[in-house]
Amino acid sequence: MSERDLLLHVKIRRALEARIRSGQWGPGTRIPTEVELCEEFEVSRITVQRALRDLADAGLIVRFRRRGSFVAQAIGQHNLLRFTGLLIQGPETHGDHRVVTAQVLPAHAARLRLPGVPDEEAVVQMERHKLGADGNVINTEVHVLPFRLAPDLLDQPLGPLTTHAYLRDRGVELVRARLYVEPYALSEAEAELFGLPVGASVFRWTRETWTRRGEIAELLEEVVPPRSDRFYVETDLSGSAEHS
Repeated sequence: MSERDLLLHVKIRRALEARIRSGQWGPGTRIPTEVELCEEFEVSRITVQRALRDLADAGLIVRFRRRGSFVAQAIGQHNLLRFTGLLIQGPETHGDHRVVTAQVLPAHAARLRLPGVPDEEAVVQMERHKLGADGNVINTEVHVLPFRLAPDLLDQPLGPLTTHAYLRDRGVELVRARLYVEPYALSEAEAELFGLPVGASVFRWTRETWTRRGEIAELLEEVVPPRSDRFYVETDLSGSAEHS
């Protein structure tokens, strides 16, 4: 997808999201077809498909083959398996990013310490803010990766970048990811960023990703204030009887 298509799909996604969140399109509403949206926004079908996929990933719409796309009955539901990367086909979580800092530094100076990585080994650290549809910060991210696995990371477009996809594209074989969710009290700077009281209780998510060789590939930390969104994990039990 070209840079122009990337910008267009973001604009279309925002326009459709605004119609949903404003109530113009209520729960269960069938949204226009891909062809109709292509005509309305004068863009290619792949651009519309990308915008719709982002809305589905955000839990704002549900899509059915041959039936079309409909506004979700419960807005803002997110599958945590996407965050671990098990279901990843795009961003781990929905929303645009603002890149705060991106740099190479020794492991001992990084905000997150990579297990098994020597203090003086180079790592890449990227800090981003996830933005909501209104442009406000909805969570913060800190990524730390070994430089030897991500030597050209800083040359990439960092706003839309998904680190798991980037590593796989470079031939890094990722085999395991673990997500920790724990309570966390906001610092003064974080409280100001979110517009919440200092010490307010929020969630901190930490994801560890490992390679087949047993090396740490990335540490990702997100600070996630409570909001109306719901996060879930869904397990398919359809085959359980065969193994009982």
